Amino acid sequence: MTVEGPGVRFPWTRDADSRWRDTGRDLLNYSRFILPAGFVAILITVLGTGWYTQPDRYVRGYAPEQPIPYSHRLHAGTLRIPCMYCHSGALKSRQAGIPTVEKCMNCHRATKTDSPSIQRLTAIYAAAAPLQWMRIHKMPDYVFFDHRPHVSAGILCQTCHGEVQTMDVVAQQMSMRMANCLGCHRDPRNALPADSKISRGPENCNACHR
Repeated sequence: MTVEGPGVRFPWTRDADSRWRDTGRDLLNYSRFILPAGFVAILITVLGTGWYTQPDRYVRGYAPEQPIPYSHRLHAGTLRIPCMYCHSGALKSRQAGIPTVEKCMNCHRATKTDSPSIQRLTAIYAAAAPLQWMRIHKMPDYVFFDHRPHVSAGILCQTCHGEVQTMDVVAQQMSMRMANCLGCHRDPRNALPADSKISRGPENCNACHR
């Protein structure tokens, strides 16, 4: 009869210990490759998902269908109506705003009254109902943006919104990515008037994230 005591171990016990040690070494060796590869895979997945699932309003070329056709090429281009006539909030508030139906009717009480689109506009005005324009340019909720300092500095609307005076249908032209905004803040010369004394915009987090 074989008895296991101090200093005495069964053969299969030694084999088990050896296998455990070998397994531990293998896991350590594998982890040197598996952990970095896993981290890279997770990072790529997160970044890829964030990029491809971003809302349409953050994508260049976003041009939602509007309730009534409106041509900036005609109004801002051919007729040379100033941007601030319709978007008067850009000088006095964070939001540029959109014109009320009443402002549209300042002209269209007498202009193109036989157009089906203008007739729909007139019906909305008569019913005192809001005109549900689809917003095109919108920053993410965690971003603070104020039109006032940009417009007051002499930055043209076209710098961010594109050459709207040439567009029958307005589409988003500028990327809403943080890097794009920071690039302009760090070197705003191309966006400012030639005689501007501004050399840089704020880059601290609190400027845009409040």
